[in-house]
Amino acid sequence: MPEHASVFVAQGTLLAFDFGTRRIGVAVGNTLLRRANPLTTIDDEKTDTRFASIAALLAEWQPSALVVGLPGNDDGTPHELTALCRRFANRLKGRFNLPVVLVDERYTSLAASAQLNEEGIRGRKQKTLIDQYAAQQILQAYFDEPAAGLIV
Repeated sequence: MPEHASVFVAQGTLLAFDFGTRRIGVAVGNTLLRRANPLTTIDDEKTDTRFASIAALLAEWQPSALVVGLPGNDDGTPHELTALCRRFANRLKGRFNLPVVLVDERYTSLAASAQLNEEGIRGRKQKTLIDQYAAQQILQAYFDEPAAGLIV
């Protein structure tokens, strides 16, 4: 059973992931500034390719911890992707030996789309950016309330 993140509050650079079966959005930030920024989107369905891309990002950014968005339905019940996201988080922890924190990601895609709209990026043009902006929302949620995260 996961513990509340109040036991562990990450320090330093963090990478966050918005997991999807097609794409994984990635964001970066650090605990000093407490500001998340969109980084990239891993657009590949092959597990080996995805983890190779993640390994390259970890080598470049040297994060102290990873944050993964955990989807749920509006009422808090598990979503069809909830179990897949937990598995992804466990794989990250096992492969890279870094702390992994799960953060509620409900409404992050809507917030990401609104942010992109404000930046003048609308419709189909959002497709390549939406996942990394959702990851930014996930990481910012952790920065704003680290105790709400769950340690994997």
